[in-house]
Amino acid sequence: MSDQLSRAFAALADPTRRDIVARLTDGEATVSDLAAPYDISLQAVSRHLKVLEEAGLVSRSRDAQRRPVRLEAEVFDMMTGWIERYRRRAEERYQRLDAVPAQEFGHEESEQPEPDEQTGKVS
Repeated sequence: MSDQLSRAFAALADPTRRDIVARLTDGEATVSDLAAPYDISLQAVSRHLKVLEEAGLVSRSRDAQRRPVRLEAEVFDMMTGWIERYRRRAEERYQRLDAVPAQEFGHEESEQPEPDEQTGKVS
């Protein structure tokens, strides 16, 4: 599991790490801030953060005596791109399947709704 995409998905497989990521969408936070709602030690939260950091999902910086943790958008963009590529392929397969009954009953394929070019969703 050496590629960044695999590390990112593996890091997000844990529900505590997913929750930490969700909470960081509101802005940066310290380890103490992030640990507050959990019934686990600061050391355990730090280990979760280390996994997220190694996956490139978060970073820590030094701000005087604080070490704020923040999300890194680049890896999330890469994950979104990967997911979107396969979502589009699945949508295309479903559209081809939808066209089969229409062709069998003599309906024109043009009667099928077209997907939005930006979102790929059929309206």
